[in-house]
Amino acid sequence: MNYAFDRTQHDRSAYLRTDDAWRTPDVRVMVIGGEHVATVGGRGIRWTGIDEAPDGEWLFLGVKDDVRYAAVMVDRIPTELEPVSLRALGPTIAPDEASLGVHAVGIARWHQNHRFCAKCGQPSEAAQAGHVRRCPACGTNHFPRTDPAVIMLITDGDDRALLGRAPAWPEGRFSTLAGFVEPGESLDDAVRREVMEEVGIRVGEVSYAGSQPWPFPSSLMLGFFGEALSSDIVIDEDEIAEARWFTRDDVTEMTGSTELMLPPTVSISRWLMQKWHGGTIHGKWT
Repeated sequence: MNYAFDRTQHDRSAYLRTDDAWRTPDVRVMVIGGEHVATVGGRGIRWTGIDEAPDGEWLFLGVKDDVRYAAVMVDRIPTELEPVSLRALGPTIAPDEASLGVHAVGIARWHQNHRFCAKCGQPSEAAQAGHVRRCPACGTNHFPRTDPAVIMLITDGDDRALLGRAPAWPEGRFSTLAGFVEPGESLDDAVRREVMEEVGIRVGEVSYAGSQPWPFPSSLMLGFFGEALSSDIVIDEDEIAEARWFTRDDVTEMTGSTELMLPPTVSISRWLMQKWHGGTIHGKWT
């Protein structure tokens, strides 16, 4: 089982960003507004020619199989272009389109939220084919930000998995624990701190599993497995409504009866659970 956005499929060709060398007549263009992209029938990304694209800020994405790809960023995609959130579209499109889409959405969301210079407060403008915002007033360059977040599947000595339910989720919906990395903190320590804060479980050995860009709006999810050193759960009720230990048999039986709802396959969370479980996990979130 794979998860969406797990691997870059295109060459970002950064050397083409410094001038308009990437602007050739055969460039394929994606129309993007926030996390939404223009589609064909709500299913696949709609690609248009450079002369047919609407007005907006340009973003050069890179090259795939000798074809150049770009995106034009607009405030709102016209309804006739059938916009769909990439979060929903990601699991259904080919890996190369998902790779281009997640690149574009990550940059577009950053542009959307960083219109002004953080140093002097004046309006900034896009530069380097959309990968920099430059302030004309003070000359400061601003680069896209990514917020690292750890997401972890914790198991105990009986090989049970620790899953939690957020307060906003319905009964029966569970996922792995997760949280943002704080300044001056290693990834391993972020795993241990977040688990202790949310459910009161001490964690010992931590091992890296994989990562997933998640630009909704600007995260990089860093997946880990961790070994619990304690088993008594004490939840932080502001963060967690419920947390439980699950055996493999629990997961198989409860997902089969829809008593337990787990994340969709778009998420690295589901992949972590599948790697631990090793068998069939039924159903997904709706």
